[in-house]
Amino acid sequence: MAGSFALPAPGLNAADLITAKNGVTPQSIGKASVAGLAKAKASAQDFESVFLNSMFQHMFSGVTGEGPMGGNGASGTWRSFLTEQYAKTVTKAGGIGIADQVYKSLIAQQEARP
Repeated sequence: MAGSFALPAPGLNAADLITAKNGVTPQSIGKASVAGLAKAKASAQDFESVFLNSMFQHMFSGVTGEGPMGGNGASGTWRSFLTEQYAKTVTKAGGIGIADQVYKSLIAQQEARP
């Protein structure tokens, strides 16, 4: 049936639900706690958002002229808010793949701790 989804099996815990979307299996979690997984995911998304914000700011830095993206008055402040929101929206919609890689790296580092 097109568009159907599978319900989680009975007995799944929060770690199973968090890791199922991120390609990390419950067996690979080991020492990482559920709270640690959620914190790592949030940190990875924040990192991607900051990176994208920087890229968007550079993209708009040479824009001059009239209108909201022009270079006069308080438009620079408004532009910084706009680029920050663009970055958050893109990251929330799935981003460009940086958050997934950072998340996997953070989990690997947590696993490597003694």
